[in-house]
Amino acid sequence: MTPGPLTGIRILEVGHILAGPFATMLLADLGADVTKVEPPGGDLSRQVSDAYFASLNRNKRSVRLDLTTEAGQVRLGELVAGADALLVNLKPSVIRRLGLTYDGLRRWNERIVCVAVTGYGLDAGDDPAFDYVIQAATGVAALTGDPDGPPMLPGYSSVDNSAALTAALGLLAQIVSGRGGQVEVALRDVMLAQLNYRASAYLNEGTEPRRLPNGAHSYYVPAQLFPTAEGHLALFVTHDGFWKAFAGEAGIDGFPTMAERAARREEVLAVVTRALAVDTARGWEARLRPLGVPAAAVRTLPEALEAAPEMIVRAGEHRLVGGPIRVAGYEPSYRPAPRLGEHGHS
Repeated sequence: MTPGPLTGIRILEVGHILAGPFATMLLADLGADVTKVEPPGGDLSRQVSDAYFASLNRNKRSVRLDLTTEAGQVRLGELVAGADALLVNLKPSVIRRLGLTYDGLRRWNERIVCVAVTGYGLDAGDDPAFDYVIQAATGVAALTGDPDGPPMLPGYSSVDNSAALTAALGLLAQIVSGRGGQVEVALRDVMLAQLNYRASAYLNEGTEPRRLPNGAHSYYVPAQLFPTAEGHLALFVTHDGFWKAFAGEAGIDGFPTMAERAARREEVLAVVTRALAVDTARGWEARLRPLGVPAAAVRTLPEALEAAPEMIVRAGEHRLVGGPIRVAGYEPSYRPAPRLGEHGHS
C-alpha cells in the first residue's frame, strides 16, 4: 500500500480538548507519527466522553508525562530530539512555564518546529479564549442569526476547528522551509482572517456588516435559505449563468444581471420565495442539481451522514467521520484513540 504523504514526519502534541488534538489527528490520518504527551490526569476531553475523545485522537500514541517535574522535562527533551514538530494549545503562561516554545526546546533540537495555538497570541496574556468567547469577540456572533433577533452561535465549534486547520498548515509550512522555529496561531486572528470580504468592505468602503434574514449573502442575490412546500432549501446563485438556469426551471422572468438583482433584492427574494413554494426542498434539489445550480435541501446531521456513508470509518470500537483529505493511491488506516499513557509514562 502507498504510504501516507506525511509518513516519516514525527509530531508531538501537548494539547487539550479540540483545536490542538484535531490539528494533529488530521496530520496523523495522512501518515504522520503523532505522540500525544498528556499530563498525569490526561487530556481534559477524556472527561467529556469516550466518543468525544475518540473523534479527535485516533491514529496517535499516548505518553503520560508530568512536565512540572525534572524527570518529565528530561523525557520531553528526549522526545523533542527525535521529532520534527511540537504543537501545543494551552494558556501562554503555561506554555512558557513548561518550556514548550522554540527557545525552550531548541537545545534539544535546532530544527524543531514549535506551534503554539492560543487565544490572542503568546505575548497577549491569558484572557479566556474558548470557542464561543472568540465568536463573540470577533464579530462572528453579531453576524449570525435573524436581524430582528439576538446574535447567534453556529451549532458546532467553528473557531477551534478553523484554528486546527490553520495550525496544521502553519506547522507543515515551517517544516517545508527546512528551518526550525516558532509558529503562532491565535484563535482571534483566525476568525478575523476568515471574515475576509466582510472586513475588507468595512476597511475600504466603510460598509458596516449587518445581518440579513435567512442567512442571506451580503453580495449575491439570491443566496440564502428559502422555505418551500416542505423543508428549507439553500440556494446559492453567485453568477448570472446560475440565475438563468434556475429562473428557467422556476418559471421566473427578468433580473438577468447580478447588479440588478442586488439593487432589487427584496423584489427578487419575494419572486423566488413564491416560485419555490410549489415544490419541496428535496424536489428542488433534484431538479436543480442536474442543471448545475448550487442548491441543497437542509438536512439534519443524521440525514447528512446517511447521505455520505463513504465518510464513515471505524477506529476500534468507534464509528467516526473519516479524514477529509484524499490522496491518490493512499488509503488511510484508522487506529483507535490511545489509552492514557499507553505508550509510556514518566
